[in-house]
Amino acid sequence: MSHVPSIPAITPASLGFRMPAEWEPHAATWLAWPHNLDTWPGKFTPIPEIYLKIVQALHVYEPVNICVNDAEAAAQVRQSLTQAGVNLSGVTLYEIPTNDTWARDHGPIFLTREHEGRTELAITDWIFNSWGEKYGPWDLDDVVPQKIAARFGLPVFEPGIVLEGGSIDVNGRGTLLTTEACLLNPNRNPALTRTDLEEYLRAYLGVRKILWLGDGIVGDDTDGHVDDLARFVDPTTVVCMMEDDPADANYKLLSDNFMRFQHLTDQDDRSLRVVPLPMPSAVEHEGNRLPASYANFYIANGVVLVPTYACPNDQRALAILQELFPNRQIVGIPCSDLVWGLGAIHCITQQQPAADCGL
Repeated sequence: MSHVPSIPAITPASLGFRMPAEWEPHAATWLAWPHNLDTWPGKFTPIPEIYLKIVQALHVYEPVNICVNDAEAAAQVRQSLTQAGVNLSGVTLYEIPTNDTWARDHGPIFLTREHEGRTELAITDWIFNSWGEKYGPWDLDDVVPQKIAARFGLPVFEPGIVLEGGSIDVNGRGTLLTTEACLLNPNRNPALTRTDLEEYLRAYLGVRKILWLGDGIVGDDTDGHVDDLARFVDPTTVVCMMEDDPADANYKLLSDNFMRFQHLTDQDDRSLRVVPLPMPSAVEHEGNRLPASYANFYIANGVVLVPTYACPNDQRALAILQELFPNRQIVGIPCSDLVWGLGAIHCITQQQPAADCGL
């Protein structure tokens, strides 16, 4: 049995820190510029163009911080951004090398607290082990939070256990959403029980209640990240992916997760409003079902970026999200190529909450 770190008496929660909801004000969005050709075998060429579209859409609403591997990469990215019409005053490049591009999972999970009339920022640095040691190496990815914290002099909390940002979603009021398939998978923290994991989430993310869904969608190599299944869109509302076709491989597992929501409540024991979000048509590459989902959207200041897949349900999904985010622009980003890397927009972004001190 592997060593289980103990939770110290002083934790982020005990100090008044919490993980804000994604729709709360951002100081910036973090990305890691794509460079790993193995992530999109034979299909890397269109990927940087998708990132350019994402930066174009984001940088008019909030600053964009991009990790690049070195000065040469920085120069190339700067040139691409300029050619795409991006105002570079809204983008900052940081030479923080990565193994891959999945900033949601290897990047810092930021916390805030109100202290002496100011909003303070801190970082949680969880162990990243490439989704259960599936792909390697991941040594550079695992230290990204430490490098960002050091660069800006931010306090860092280290739980000492494995967790990816895409495996959790919060409403900012004390409730966290996750899945049994991912967090209880023995390839993450084999010595921890469900109760242990809940204690860590409470201590290090400032939540009070954990809601568990079941399995992830077909083709998801993360063992069931919640950001392909269901997401909070306000403190009391979730969108939940639903498959209409009983013959589809996702039909039963998504129905099961939807049924769970009928019995789940928030931190104040209130029922949640559950809004069904349709699944896109099956997206396949070389005979493999890819984890295409509209739930992999990213909420930024004034805008929501939504993956689209050139299928009939694109417009339905965009319309539902526009109704749920009436004060934000809804921007569809074609992701049929991006998802060949087994992730979409939420997987490659990481929000940095607004704060008075810190970055």
